Amino acid sequence: MFRLLPLLLVLVGLMTSQASAQFLILKDGSRIPSSEFHLENGKIIRTILLGDNKTATTELPKQNVASLDWPEVPEISEARSLMSQGKPEDAVALLAKAKGFFEMFETMPGSPYTDVFFAYVEILSQAGKFEETVKFIPQLKILHLTDAQKMQLRIIQLDIDRQTSSEFTSIIAEAESILSETDDSSVGASIWAMIADIHARQKQWEKALMAYLRIPVFYGTQVQRVPDAELKAGQMLVKMKRYEDAQAVFKRLTETYPGSAVADLASKEQAKINGMKNEPEGSEEGSGQKDGAKTADTAAPAK
Repeated sequence: MFRLLPLLLVLVGLMTSQASAQFLILKDGSRIPSSEFHLENGKIIRTILLGDNKTATTELPKQNVASLDWPEVPEISEARSLMSQGKPEDAVALLAKAKGFFEMFETMPGSPYTDVFFAYVEILSQAGKFEETVKFIPQLKILHLTDAQKMQLRIIQLDIDRQTSSEFTSIIAEAESILSETDDSSVGASIWAMIADIHARQKQWEKALMAYLRIPVFYGTQVQRVPDAELKAGQMLVKMKRYEDAQAVFKRLTETYPGSAVADLASKEQAKINGMKNEPEGSEEGSGQKDGAKTADTAAPAK
């Protein structure tokens, strides 16, 4: 029995590897692993192993492919990880490349193209690339989306409205409606980021600060959104003239996300207020509550 144990472990490892691998499935039933082909100038180029560790390449006609067996797309999780590190440009570039790869197989059974394309637009939105996001919305609307993706599309559309409309009351009402419909943490983080931005646009600095801070406090699992939320919370502290508090936030960001765009911005923000002390509450801009300023109540509980 003990002699069989190493063999069983090897077999289990092989089965696990086989289950998680990605394949093209040809019409004759053969399976081509992703490690044995690549795309080149719109063609599928297959690498064939010959004897003596030699290889040869040949074109695999697209019409010979029946379907894909692609249980997961690592680029999606990698892009979210890059966002959590404060590297939105790298995340966008990674998913753009993945989207280009799967476009050839868009309509084939088992193709993850819809998931990749949706993740790409979602990251574009989170990265603040407004025009690119708007361009892809019509294409997203005609795809067969899951219920979760439909909810995310609703959020992306609301984010577009946030940037193009001054109807703040109706936008916040829709945001609170979405919060009441789900306890999904990714939805909550997205919505509170929008609410915070609306408060900031209305110069309601304290409300914006508290909304931004909800993201790391209540939705910390959405790590791709935390760096930007913390940066903007620091910027709100500056608006409130809480300079020492803001410096502490910017310093921590530069230390936590070295080499990232967020760290670079935090360093620049810190340099602007370096050595400045907190000012008393009620100074000209610190309260963020100007005469006549109105805002919708956003006391909706975190999900």
